[in-house]
Amino acid sequence: LLALALTGCAGKKDEGKTLTPEERTQLYETAITAARDEELNQAYPLLTSAEDDTAPMIFSLLGVSPDDMSAYALSVSVMNVKAYAVAAIYPAAGKEDTVLEGLRAFVDNQKQSFEQYLADQYEIAVNARLETLEDGTVLLVMSENQDAVFDSIRDTIERGK
Repeated sequence: LLALALTGCAGKKDEGKTLTPEERTQLYETAITAARDEELNQAYPLLTSAEDDTAPMIFSLLGVSPDDMSAYALSVSVMNVKAYAVAAIYPAAGKEDTVLEGLRAFVDNQKQSFEQYLADQYEIAVNARLETLEDGTVLLVMSENQDAVFDSIRDTIERGK
């Protein structure tokens, strides 16, 4: 319902800059949850707050800090048996390069981890998509069917801006 409400307001917003961090975080959460099946949503919960117990570990894995982001929804496999990460991040002012560098380093690390270990997971890491969307959101998708997941998340974010 919130996604519909945000979509209905899309035409009245100026390029997405008027979303509050809380609204943007909710949009990211909605977009990622809708793009995944129930099994993935259960297996890889979303991190949307620095108050979460897993936050320091996930921030460290992704090479970002709360100061680098004004809004985010992150989901990462912390076990080294699956190449999986979905991150929608709205960088804090002047932090886009920091966020991109952190996420690129994470992807590179995943490639190295799986290169000689699990060929199927290595392929997922190699095919990870990391892009900056029109509204400034940095989106990383490293998962099976990454193109469909990426497109679904991107489309929801672009409609909700």
